[in-house]
Amino acid sequence: MAGLRSLGLTLVPRSLAFRVIAFSTGWAILTLIVISTVISALYRQASERGFDSLLSAHLFNLIGSVGVSEQGALTGAPNLGDLRFSVPDSGWYFSVEPVSGGLTGEVRSSSMTSPIPSPPVSEVPFNAQFQRSYLIDGLAGEDLTVIESEFVLDAENRIGRFRVMGNRTELEGEISTFNRRLFTYLSLFGLGMIAINALAILLGLRPLNRVRNALAMVREGVAQRLDGRFPAEIEPLADETNALIENNRRIVERSRTQVGNLAHSLKTPLAVLTNEGRAIGGPKGTLIAEQAAAMRDQLDHYLKRARVAAQRDSVVYRTPVSPLLERLVRVIEKLGRMKIKLDLPPVDIVFAGEREDLEEIVGNLLENAAKWAKSSVAVSAREIAATGEAQRRFAIVIEDDGPGIPEDKAREALKRGKRLDESKPGTGLGLAIVSELVNEYGGRLSLERSELGGLRAVVELRGSQ
Repeated sequence: MAGLRSLGLTLVPRSLAFRVIAFSTGWAILTLIVISTVISALYRQASERGFDSLLSAHLFNLIGSVGVSEQGALTGAPNLGDLRFSVPDSGWYFSVEPVSGGLTGEVRSSSMTSPIPSPPVSEVPFNAQFQRSYLIDGLAGEDLTVIESEFVLDAENRIGRFRVMGNRTELEGEISTFNRRLFTYLSLFGLGMIAINALAILLGLRPLNRVRNALAMVREGVAQRLDGRFPAEIEPLADETNALIENNRRIVERSRTQVGNLAHSLKTPLAVLTNEGRAIGGPKGTLIAEQAAAMRDQLDHYLKRARVAAQRDSVVYRTPVSPLLERLVRVIEKLGRMKIKLDLPPVDIVFAGEREDLEEIVGNLLENAAKWAKSSVAVSAREIAATGEAQRRFAIVIEDDGPGIPEDKAREALKRGKRLDESKPGTGLGLAIVSELVNEYGGRLSLERSELGGLRAVVELRGSQ
């Protein structure tokens, strides 16, 4: 099912304009098909009804034009007012034939060059009005519709059979011609309607492109807010986006200022510590000077990050995960002198954040796992199936076969400076730093029992396209 859903998502384009145009086009095509079908059916019904009415009128005219002579022969010169009854093999015929005894002769149209048989009454019986209608082949291979009636001609109850035959093939040809014209005109109308509809939709969605371009300018640092006039439907979105951008800018600026002030205030004490360590000399003085220098380097690093962020308010960082994990694993293997099992996805995952932050997250967890593991550490990365979120997510799992952390102590282990075991060296800041960084990126850190027997740390973070 998941495969079918992913295939469906792949086959359905993500373009809103394409979806709206496709839906409107499908609806227009369906509507035109229904309209053409209804019009064609109505035209056929009207044509067949008119055709049958014409044959009935000719039949009654024929009945009124034929009589019986004193010798008992059929007489009359019917004029049905249609020249087609005088054109040979035209498909329009009439005939009058005797049915009862004492009646002779036959009257038929000049178009009827040879007799046309009629089916037995047992196959096509007469109705209550002594009429019947049926289809039969004509003299030239055309289809004929025949209306037939038997009528008493005189006081001696002599009966004649009257038949009027119309060219059904001609009727079907007229209907086919009408349908072709109808479909042609409706197709041209439909193409024009679809083109105009697509143009209207594209023009109607152009303000969304303006919003997208304005957001791209904000992301690239060219603009600070969404500027321009937008339609009434989009203007509230632009206003809310501007308010969100301004609020985030204030929060980031305030945090940046506080971090910068703190770092600046610590530079002087660190310089003093460095000088004092050098003055003391010896192993202790060297240690003090080295640690003070390391702290100064960290402060310089974060100050540099603050300056970069100040210059580029909307930088989007992208960090490939697999190369970073491979490099960190090699470093930890060299330091801890153990083999770490690494399982990476076939397609690289990209972290939507800074490389230094991901290094700090993974480095702390790897260092912690190597410190507590007995002999085995496993690292893996995988994508997490989307559950309605706009961004992709991925997970990094780090496991070891050490003592692990009891479930009731997992939350306590994430507190800054809290150490559950004093037998190993450390400051108790590693997991707290990881938790804070993960939270800053909107991710999640969970500490579980590993199948290896120790701790299983799972970090879920947002990925990038």
